[in-house]
Amino acid sequence: MEKEQEQKIETNIESPKNESESTNKSEVEEKKEVSPEEKIKELDDKLIRTFAEMENQRRRFEKEKEDAFQYGGFAFAKEALNLIDNFERSKQILKNDESIKDTEALKKTLEHLEIINKDLISIFTKNNIKPIECLNQKLDPNFHQAMMEIEDDNKEPGTIVQEIQKGFTIKDRLLRPSLVGVSKKTQNKEEENQENKENLESE
Repeated sequence: MEKEQEQKIETNIESPKNESESTNKSEVEEKKEVSPEEKIKELDDKLIRTFAEMENQRRRFEKEKEDAFQYGGFAFAKEALNLIDNFERSKQILKNDESIKDTEALKKTLEHLEIINKDLISIFTKNNIKPIECLNQKLDPNFHQAMMEIEDDNKEPGTIVQEIQKGFTIKDRLLRPSLVGVSKKTQNKEEENQENKENLESE
């Protein structure tokens, strides 16, 4: 009798547990079940996101392709400017050479160098590489780099009065800035001495 009672008690104890487990399972299954409309909406969202990502990638690719086509020779063009610089230096060295100064040989040599220089500029221009015109213009930090100030009362302060190195653009992009000297007002000796005195006192 005792054994039978014990078995009944165990059965009574276990049965509520089984009932609660089945209830929990049914609740989980209900939560997992998604209606067809919700599934369609979820797929629509995924599809829209996928199309958006593809469109962004396409635009990036088009931009990179366009930049490569327009500015692919940027580094080469920048290096090629050294040719023009070397021609200018060669001309100056020859002009300053006292042993050949005012000779017919120097004159002809400079003429040939000038022809080659013009040909180079023409080739660059055909490839959208153009020199920056800067003399007698206002200093523009986007295209010019001031290297020195030159006293000149005939020009407005900040006007470019000397071109040290020619600058170039490639299409609408700066290839290298023009190195220039800009004008400033002439200081009289009294102002200059006063400025120097103030600088010394501040130190």
